Amino acid sequence: MVHCEATTGMLNPLEAISELVSHYRKTFILDAMSSFGGIPIDMIKLGIDVLISSSNKCIQGVPGFGFVICKHALISQCKGNARSLSLDLYDQWQTMEQNNGKWRFTSPTHVVRAFAQALIEFEQEGGTKARYNRYKSNQSLLVSGMRELGFETLLPDPLHSPIITSFFSPKEPRYNFKLFYEKLKSLGYVIYPGKVSDADCFRIGNIGEVYQKDIESLLQAIGEAKYW
Repeated sequence: MVHCEATTGMLNPLEAISELVSHYRKTFILDAMSSFGGIPIDMIKLGIDVLISSSNKCIQGVPGFGFVICKHALISQCKGNARSLSLDLYDQWQTMEQNNGKWRFTSPTHVVRAFAQALIEFEQEGGTKARYNRYKSNQSLLVSGMRELGFETLLPDPLHSPIITSFFSPKEPRYNFKLFYEKLKSLGYVIYPGKVSDADCFRIGNIGEVYQKDIESLLQAIGEAKYW
């Protein structure tokens, strides 16, 4: 399952799903691309067998590689199963185990160095709990400020993640997303266009090296960028 669904900003019910998976004795694979490091996840308690994430997003490194946290007993069963040479996770694991962490092919050296630095900064901030609290505070401030400016969220508050939020486009006839986007960009802010097929919306992310003052400045810029 996907934990944080970044198209809408919805945080799926991890605990409830884990209970179902446990009840039916299924293997639990969690796509935590947009949540690992930014939302507390207890893999043991939740019975997660495989967790997949990446070097950027909540770890705050740069994009360039993905990683998998997996039970040894489970990955050991995967030998010879891969239908792809480059995506053979078992062979990648064995190569690293037998060659002091060496990658099977050319290592993305600069990305790994950035990832190592990001992990240092992650620990210095206080780990997942501290980062989650900052992200959650950012998102709450963003939503309340956007509502004051007349924007509505796509999802009800209980479904929101602290990662990214979708907002409906204003119904004002003079609203033009391209002009709105370009004006915000000229003020130093870049937002995401909407991806929901049946809703006219746009998205704003608040993870990364973003703090309360940044959200406040963004809200001020959005107020200035309004064309209606």
